[in-house]
Amino acid sequence: MSSSELEKLRVKITELDTQLLTFLAKRQQYTNQVAETKIKNQIPVRDQKREEQLLIRLIKEGKKQGLDARYVTQLFHVIIEDSVLNQQALLAARANPGSSLPMNRVAFLGDKGSYSYLATQKYFSRRPGELHEIGCQSFLEIIKKVENKEADYAVLPIENTSSGSINEVYDQLQHTHLSIIGELTHPIKHALLVNQETDVSKIKTLYAHPQVFAQCSHFLAELGNVEVKTCDSTSAAMLKVAELNRDDIAAMGSETGGSLYGLHAIKSNLANQKENHSRFFVVALKPVNVPLQVPAKTTLVMSTVQKPGALVEALMVLRDNKINMTKLESRPMTGNPWEEMFYLDVEGNVQDGPMQQALEELQAMTRYFKVLGCYPSEEINPTKVAAVSALAE
Repeated sequence: MSSSELEKLRVKITELDTQLLTFLAKRQQYTNQVAETKIKNQIPVRDQKREEQLLIRLIKEGKKQGLDARYVTQLFHVIIEDSVLNQQALLAARANPGSSLPMNRVAFLGDKGSYSYLATQKYFSRRPGELHEIGCQSFLEIIKKVENKEADYAVLPIENTSSGSINEVYDQLQHTHLSIIGELTHPIKHALLVNQETDVSKIKTLYAHPQVFAQCSHFLAELGNVEVKTCDSTSAAMLKVAELNRDDIAAMGSETGGSLYGLHAIKSNLANQKENHSRFFVVALKPVNVPLQVPAKTTLVMSTVQKPGALVEALMVLRDNKINMTKLESRPMTGNPWEEMFYLDVEGNVQDGPMQQALEELQAMTRYFKVLGCYPSEEINPTKVAAVSALAE
């Protein structure tokens, strides 16, 4: 094939890509109209049966046109997830009139390039208004920015699939009056970032946030005699390496973030667990109203009475009201040795009857009880299609 023939084919592919974008935009307009209907008729955002029927039909149609069933499934999982999140955002905006701001001032850990920065960009890309980023050097500073009304929101990492819960954030939540208004999960892909062309064997010093070192402990063990220097954030580590401009130092962090500092990756996928994700809370001064059509989570903090089985009795309240608990975390009570505060994430909306009943019962039987926030769940689980394997044959 000549270069001119190749170029003609590329032009045709580009034209098709443009048409695909046009069709996707039109599809999004229709899904927004669907959301309007759901608002009027109190219909839940997700309809798993409808989604499964849609996927099966598309897989069969794709097979007729020579497309692999798994390819079609993965493609439409992304499209369905985008549709669900857009509908949830529209419903949330209608349920909270006046909440949209011309500018969203958001405090987060680090600076441009940190994982909190990338999570902030991801979350607010679906929200109206201009984004004003406020980088901070500590979780306490982040909280204070919102409490003092210097920021409208804060984005806080709360747990990681590899290194576990971020206890300092739980401790801050225990003492703040802010409300959790949202969550998101962001993939964490650590890379070895350098400013100059070099080999891994030449690296003498590594800069990173302590959480990154914890998540990449196996890789660090393989490196051997390398000096480890902790930084307040991954962005601070990247900046340090960019400024020093030496071939024997490297930062560990996001390849996307590193590119903002002129760094490039010489090794990727450094985390102990290859499926490495961090979960973030979005907090604000005022709670949000979550429509009942939108899947919701509620985060609670409580201290049980000091008697055998007290925690079990509290958890039985959730079971009896058919409320699913997704997380239970204990933290020491400040000033009360050997006493614990328990943080719980549950699936449910504080406006729903069973949840209201459970909250009333828990409040009556605990020494301390507080709802930290009720917020839309943005973990969109892909619809399972049991027939994929059969349809692929």
